[in-house]
Parts: sequence; structure tokens; C-alpha cells
Amino acid sequence: MLWQSAMSNLITLVINPAAGRGRVAHLAPQISETARRLAGEQPLEVVLTQAPGHAIEITQKAVPHSRVVAVGGDGTVHEVIRGLAGSDKILGVVPIGSGNDFARMVGLKGMGLEAALQLAFQGQAGTVDLGYVDDHPFGASLGFGFDAAVARKALSAPNFLTGMPRYLFSIFAVLKELSLPILRLESGGQVLYEGKALLGALMNSSTYGGGIPIAPGAVHTDGMLAGVVAGEFSKLGVLGILPKLLQGKHVLDPRIQQFSGKEFRVSFDRPVAAHVDGELLEPQSLYQVRLIKDGLHVVAPQGFHNPLTPNQTDHQTSPLPVEEGTEG
Repeated sequence: MLWQSAMSNLITLVINPAAGRGRVAHLAPQISETARRLAGEQPLEVVLTQAPGHAIEITQKAVPHSRVVAVGGDGTVHEVIRGLAGSDKILGVVPIGSGNDFARMVGLKGMGLEAALQLAFQGQAGTVDLGYVDDHPFGASLGFGFDAAVARKALSAPNFLTGMPRYLFSIFAVLKELSLPILRLESGGQVLYEGKALLGALMNSSTYGGGIPIAPGAVHTDGMLAGVVAGEFSKLGVLGILPKLLQGKHVLDPRIQQFSGKEFRVSFDRPVAAHVDGELLEPQSLYQVRLIKDGLHVVAPQGFHNPLTPNQTDHQTSPLPVEEGTEG
């Protein structure tokens, strides 16, 4: 029993050196040193990921009831979620990435390195909802159509383009060949939307793409996904709606429709690109989406998760006070 208790107190720190456009690689020694100091006598294993998918493997090997702390952005968090979905392992997040929408969702965005590590190690665990597209879990977001096509196009953009120029190049490249698919969105046996669509999103978080407020009303603890569909837009109309989207004012446009539900059937008349927590999926013509209420155990500030029930015991030590700091 003592061995089991010690193992359940184990913390696995998963550091992605590629996160933050490579910034985490330079910070890794500082992160590791700070983590060991804050962990004190708690058993701590520090692992640097070596390739895409490695964080999934690391997380799957972590012992039951233990904490797995993702150091990086949404891509790192997404891989850790894929590794612990369906288990009683607890997710901690140290947001040092270029997106950080999951961290924003659970109240961690802008939290400094030391404060985020201390919270992940000692903070109170709770639950948030967990989405699935087919058998693929996601924590924050699922998007279809135009934005996913732009992200896919960015992969083949010229190497000399980075940041916003690369994004703008990809937007205009997709616009040049824009042909809207026909979307049929169903939930609970009812057809919610059928027609041409620029994009669609099923959201646990209110934001995706590094803070774009696509679904301002989404709540990650209410047991419902927030659905948003942008209907038929011309090329000029796309250029008009994008600035509004960045401000969350797109929802005032009559061509934007909003829904909520626990399960959705998303079908298109052709394979359509999709992204999940910012990670690209292979284009498909059918996606089955569902939400598991309280399906993910996570450490977050008070008020950003649901409390654990007696059947969802947090095996870690009692929480310590956490002070906010500056990102290091």
C-alpha cells in the first residue's frame, strides 16, 4: 500500500522542446531545475519528447492516479490528453506555446513558469468535459472547413514565410480556389443545418487558433458542446467576416448559426479538412462527435473546473497556495 501511495504521488513532467517555436528547448534546463525544486520530496520524472506522438506514449506509460504535466502549447496538451483519456490520471499544464487555448480555457493563460508548475504539482484537481471526434479525444476545439484548409495550406507555404505573412498567404491561397462544401449537421435525430458552409466548429472552449473567440458562449464544464456554423459566404464576404471573427462579433451576422448538444453527426458532400485542438486530421466526409461530461481530470485554479466526486479521488497531496508570476 505504501508503494502504491508513493506511485500515485508520482509526477511525470512532459517537456516538448519544439513548443513555443523552439523556445522551450532553450528553457528546458531552467524548467527542469525549477520543477525539481518545487516538487521537493514528491517523486518526479522529467521527460523531453523526441518526436510527434512521443507525449502520447509517455502519458500512457504513467502509473494510474498520477499527474502528467504537459509543458508546451496546445499540441503538447493534446497529445497528453490522447494518452490519458479514459483513465484516472490527472492533467497539469504549463503553458509555453504559441496557441494555449486549452490553458486559456482552464484559467492558466499568462501564468508564469513557477506559478504554473506549483499549481500543476500541488493544486486541486477537478474535472472538465472531454470531446471525441470518432475515437479521437480533444480538450478544447474541433473545427471543419475553411480554417482547417488554411492550416493545411500553411504546411506547404514557402519556407521564407513565417508568422502572419505565412497565415495571410495561406488564406489567399485557399480563397483563390474556394468552393464551399454542403454540410449536414445533425444532433438528437434532428437536422440543425443543411446547406453550403464556409466553416463549422464544435467547441468545449470559447476560443481556438490562439485566442480567436469562435464560440463566445462555450462552457467547458456544462456537459454541452457549443456549435457554430458559418453558412454561405463569397470570397469578398470571407474577407469581411474574418476581422469580425477575431473580435467575436461574427455571431451578429445572420449567416452565422449557433447550436449546442452532446452528440453531433457532421457530414459533407466531399472530404473536408478538420482540426482538433489545432492538430490537423485527414479530410473525411463524415465525423461523429460526442462529449463526455467530466471526462477529463485536470488541475486548474478554483472556479475553472468541477470538483471531484468521492469516486474520483485525487491521490495527490493537499493543495498549497499558488501565487501568479511572469512567464519565464
